Amino acid sequence: MTEGIIHLANNSLLTSLPSGWVGEVLDEELVASPRATPAQTRAAFMLGVELGEQLDRRRGGSGRWCFLRAPELRLGHDVLVPDLAGWRRERVDGPLDPDVPFLTLAPDWVCEVLSPSTAALDRTRKLPLYARQGVGHVWLVDPVARTLETYQRVKRGWLLTGAYESDALVRADPFSSTTLELDSLWLSEDADSLLSAVP
Repeated sequence: MTEGIIHLANNSLLTSLPSGWVGEVLDEELVASPRATPAQTRAAFMLGVELGEQLDRRRGGSGRWCFLRAPELRLGHDVLVPDLAGWRRERVDGPLDPDVPFLTLAPDWVCEVLSPSTAALDRTRKLPLYARQGVGHVWLVDPVARTLETYQRVKRGWLLTGAYESDALVRADPFSSTTLELDSLWLSEDADSLLSAVP
């Protein structure tokens, strides 16, 4: 299986994908994406840490949000797996069922961490589905370009509300009460050198 996006007609194959691939059902078509790169996983992990420490009560934050890394969302006929998702605490009625491996409540915010093999999918197919399912805010992080784009859902789709790069300090909806150090999301030069030396 080569790197890239694989389109499969039968969504019953969702559970039989090879290890390291993530399957999603977009408009009743199964789409498989390759495992995230170190730069992607670093960006997603650190964004979760930054937001969690300020907004998730388990990390000593305000407790206004609940964040999950790569949750499986079953929303209507669609199965989506964003890199990060967040729900406003008042929308989560009770504790999550630990025995159910997916969620059916649309998040208030999602973040997709882009890669060359998934950027087109995230932008052209998943963004419209998030809008259709009522997600209010989407962030797109590009760890190669070291950029963050923030979007808000409006009547006709998505409105770009901010674009940030490199080491910017970010205060953006729906987390405008917090400050994100964008530079914390990127692999350091030392880590880049170390990873390129691994055979």
